[in-house]
Amino acid sequence: MTANSIKFTIAFNDPDLDAEEKDEQVQRLITELKQIDELDAVGRVLDPNPPEGNKALGGFLVGLLMAEVNTANAKKLVGFLGDRLGGKPIELSVEANGKKLTVKAHSREELEAAIKAAQDFISA
Repeated sequence: MTANSIKFTIAFNDPDLDAEEKDEQVQRLITELKQIDELDAVGRVLDPNPPEGNKALGGFLVGLLMAEVNTANAKKLVGFLGDRLGGKPIELSVEANGKKLTVKAHSREELEAAIKAAQDFISA
């Protein structure tokens, strides 16, 4: 991560979904995010402590993805996420300039408030 980049971590945490369904949501969003040229990186989050003998998901944390973007394109990514994730229970972590903000959203309204908080955080 460079000094002028922002790291987003998105966790799909819908209690009604099993691990496989959360993983499908992650894969769909990663596919969509890879269409955005402005992203520096997007992918799964590696499990730092995979269970011994784990081969099922290749050592990735279920329901999590990471995207990295430079400061100039961060608001575009935040808008994209707002369009795609409205109404889905998620946890969004934003890391920039050595600071971290984590917000949870369970509805479109909460996501919009979380997106606003993330935009304010990025601008600060």
